[in-house]
Amino acid sequence: MSKTTVKDVSTEPEHHDAPRTVGAGRAFAFMLVLTGAAGLLAAWVITIDKFKILEAKVAGESYTPGCSLNPVVSCGSVMESKQASVFGFPNPMLGLVAYGIVICVGMSLLARARFPRWYWLTLNGGTLFGVAFCTWLQFQSLYRINALCLWCSLAWVATITMFWYVTSFNVRHDLLPAPGWLKRFLGEFTWVLPVTHVGIIGMLILTRWGANLWA
Repeated sequence: MSKTTVKDVSTEPEHHDAPRTVGAGRAFAFMLVLTGAAGLLAAWVITIDKFKILEAKVAGESYTPGCSLNPVVSCGSVMESKQASVFGFPNPMLGLVAYGIVICVGMSLLARARFPRWYWLTLNGGTLFGVAFCTWLQFQSLYRINALCLWCSLAWVATITMFWYVTSFNVRHDLLPAPGWLKRFLGEFTWVLPVTHVGIIGMLILTRWGANLWA
């Protein structure tokens, strides 16, 4: 005669597959805070100058931003271009929100917060959009507007830096699929990517204007 054993599942511990969360070191967190702050500063100054230009126009006057040094380094020319309001409002207003979010993420990481994979990929997607938008603005500035904005340049450098370091972080923590050699490279030489990226932009600027840049 067989005996059937009934297992009392009510007394057994339940097992849940909790989603993996990932935190970051202080250096990475500080990088996000500093680059976010640099971008926020640039966006804030450009926004203030844009309002002053509009106020001057209403009053029938003209206003020249302090960073307009010559016909090439001319923040005013960039701010008054149609490319400066791609989405129907001044571009720096988008930066005020986006860079503020980056600062919040950095501060959360300093407080030892940990985020799931989807959060890190969303941050990576945001920085990818930012660097793509900056690349378009760089082209427009160099070859269509024919003027350079120093505050815009600061925002470009900040965005490029955070994009490459966030991408490197996601690759090294297996949040983005990548071959082993790439993980090893990023573990030692992530800094090469933003330096090279910014260097290429610098060379394009020098090639475009050369000695006229500071004339």
